[in-house]
Amino acid sequence: MVDDETCRHDRLTTILVMAKKTNKQAHAAAPKSESATVVLDKATGIDGWFHITKRGSNVSREVRGGLVTFFTMAYIIALNPLILGTGTDIEGKLINGQYPTEDGAVAASMAAVAAVTALIAGIMTILMGVIGRYPVALATGLGINSMVGAVLVRSMTWGDAMGLVVWDGIIILLLVFTGFREAVFRAVPKALRIAISVGIGLFIAFIGLVDGGVVRSGIGTITTFAVSGSIDGFPLTLFLIGLLLIIGLHLRKTKGAILIAIIATTIIGIGYQSIWPVLPQGAGNVAGWASNAPAYTAPASWLPDLSLFGNVDLFGGFYSYAVVDGVAVQQGITFTGFLTGALLVFSLLLADFFDTMGTVVAIGTEGDLLDANGEPEHLREILVVDSIGAIAGGLGSVSSNTAYVESAAGVAEGARTGLASVVTGASFLAAVFLSPFVSLVPAEAVAPALVFVGFLMMQQVGDIEWKDAEIAIPAFLAIIMMPFGYSISVGIGWGFIAYVIVKIIKGKSDKVHPLMWVSSALFIIYFIQGPILSWLAS
Repeated sequence: MVDDETCRHDRLTTILVMAKKTNKQAHAAAPKSESATVVLDKATGIDGWFHITKRGSNVSREVRGGLVTFFTMAYIIALNPLILGTGTDIEGKLINGQYPTEDGAVAASMAAVAAVTALIAGIMTILMGVIGRYPVALATGLGINSMVGAVLVRSMTWGDAMGLVVWDGIIILLLVFTGFREAVFRAVPKALRIAISVGIGLFIAFIGLVDGGVVRSGIGTITTFAVSGSIDGFPLTLFLIGLLLIIGLHLRKTKGAILIAIIATTIIGIGYQSIWPVLPQGAGNVAGWASNAPAYTAPASWLPDLSLFGNVDLFGGFYSYAVVDGVAVQQGITFTGFLTGALLVFSLLLADFFDTMGTVVAIGTEGDLLDANGEPEHLREILVVDSIGAIAGGLGSVSSNTAYVESAAGVAEGARTGLASVVTGASFLAAVFLSPFVSLVPAEAVAPALVFVGFLMMQQVGDIEWKDAEIAIPAFLAIIMMPFGYSISVGIGWGFIAYVIVKIIKGKSDKVHPLMWVSSALFIIYFIQGPILSWLAS
């Protein structure tokens, strides 16, 4: 529903257009001059390109939504360096080429990863806004970066691993240009698309509960509530304040509810921290801040380290290594090495391929941005930019950049167009130089927004025909496996495979789209990649 502010914007636009026509008629014979007409033309051009009025939005809503998306994603600037900046590869080197034993090497490695993470996220998100014209932001993909930092570099160098990420992006880009990626998107049944969106909502809510400290690893249980079952410590209290504030503002239909809550709780956190300092969580301090404390720390240098660009070997990931006298020695390309590299690229590709599809569907459904066929406008452009994000992330040595589900928080705030993505991207570019200020926002101030977005996305669950087992079983598995498997791709894979199996059991295999057969087969390979890799290594 279009709010009062949008209605006023629409009426103003109509009046200005009528005035423009009247002005043209009155001055048809007069020389053209630089006047308000030029300003109107420019405004109309921006509106027309981003579809601001068409999608029932306005500039202020797009700015608010873009900022909310940034704040819900900004944690990646601090988290990616911990994943990629502290580990070593097969040669025992950090991602910046230094050994961790050198003075200041780890700190320098983390700083370099942080700078390039923010830079590429900013560039790719702006491209998504301008070219894809969709309110989704890109940054280094969680899960993919963990695979790179914890799996790939155990058997190769950092440059080799990033080369595989580049190949992942190149292949996906080719699949977009051939129309295959779009075809798979269209082959997914509507019920599964809804289930994917609902599952992502639960996944986002789960992330928010974990970041806020509400759900934690238990002793003797898989998870537990808060601190051993009790609300303890100011950070957890701050999360609850933020959640109650968002709920209250939403119920009172306050514009900018999520952004107001993030800013307010951050200010409260800074004030509390300045008087009664709380340490981050650690041994013996389970009630501390989840990640960064809301306190300013001056950086060693305001100039970003961008030296990671180009440290890529496109073919090293297909080589075999042998350890000679404790030193890893490259043996060249072998058949086993090539198969191992190809399977690793396949794993990266499948995660990238389906994560984005799920995210685009979820955001489009939440913002009512899908057409009658369940597709967003400019689908190919969206997929092209996302594919380039994988290439850019590999070339920058920060892992594949992909669409972020946290963008749904910006959509919940009102974002409907690519202009919001431009705002988010510009914020990431500013963070390249202003990361100490970005770190003032604690995870506990942002987590409530993710939980609330989960509620909004959960409302779509009623559109699934739960009494029809053929639809309900695959939908159910897709929904629950996203949060429990902690992966969008895992949830999609379970839903796809279950859908095909159910149709086979019901004798309706001829009703399954050929691309659903292909996708399900690929997911089966994806799910058994561990044994396959072990067999290749033996």
